[in-house]
Amino acid sequence: MKVLTLNTHSWLEEQSEEKLQIIAEEIAAGEYDVIALQEVNQSISAQTIFPDGSFCPTQASVAIKEDNFALRLVEALEIMDVTYYWSWSYSHIGYDRYHEGNALLSKQPIVATEYLASKSDDVTDHTTRKNLSGLTEVAGKMVQVLSCHFSWWDQGKFAYEWQQTEDFLQEATEAILLLGDFNNDASSPGFQLVLDSKLGLQDTFTLSAETTGAATVNKAIDGWQENEGHLRIDYVFAAGNIDVHAYEVVFDGTRVPIVSDHFGVKVVLDFKE
Repeated sequence: MKVLTLNTHSWLEEQSEEKLQIIAEEIAAGEYDVIALQEVNQSISAQTIFPDGSFCPTQASVAIKEDNFALRLVEALEIMDVTYYWSWSYSHIGYDRYHEGNALLSKQPIVATEYLASKSDDVTDHTTRKNLSGLTEVAGKMVQVLSCHFSWWDQGKFAYEWQQTEDFLQEATEAILLLGDFNNDASSPGFQLVLDSKLGLQDTFTLSAETTGAATVNKAIDGWQENEGHLRIDYVFAAGNIDVHAYEVVFDGTRVPIVSDHFGVKVVLDFKE
């Protein structure tokens, strides 16, 4: 199976329409089974629409706007005759003008659920986090996939958010994939907390037979204003008996142009029986 995660920084990028098209072209060419996206925005002032049957709402869905980035991406893929089911969860107001959240795309229908990861549920607080879970079929196997956007360790928030994630998944019976922006570098205590989890998660980067790239942020960005180094903060974690065939940092200007302030991660893996 092929999976992709990307913090899209949607509608905040220059030439954002062109970058959305680049993302769509990579998804279509890569034939991904599941895609997890973070910082998926829609304008608060945009017109409300009613998505077609490819939209899989959560139990607490907010109205979808016509410029929802995930919706626009799915529409761009449809033009290429590539069909995805999709879901979206709303976390907080971003930059005073957007509803910001997470999205999942899958080749198969999604049973979508969101959970509150942060202590705060105030949508005016930019650290409010609602992560998105989707139960979907991937390569003939049922998998619980999460699109996650966590807070920073040094703010004292990540450990709490991670505990809510463990609690949410404690009764999971399917294979688990956790994808997203964890805002904790691979040298951080937050990263180690994930590896030490009772969920038995494994970092696909370290397991991969073939690895291309590592860092997903290489400059100062929001939340990392003092950064001058190379950070690996976007991950694909998996729980289960897996073979990881390939791991590639994408949208980094090498094979695929840069589209966001984060690079993406592509992983090819199989869950073994």
